Amino acid sequence: MNPFGDPDGEFLVLADDEERHSIWPWFAAVPEGWSVRFGPDSRAACLAYVSACWIDVRR
Repeated sequence: MNPFGDPDGEFLVLADDEERHSIWPWFAAVPEGWSVRFGPDSRAACLAYVSACWIDVRR
């Protein structure tokens, strides 16, 4: 199973220097250039955080 789609997994919310957000499995190393903004928490909670914080998805 792809860990990014695991509905029961724990995730982090990452953001890069341009404020683009992504969910990331909590157990995986954070890629260079990204920082943790939220979590670890459920996939649903992380997606809700992204929806609330990343208003302009065109960035």
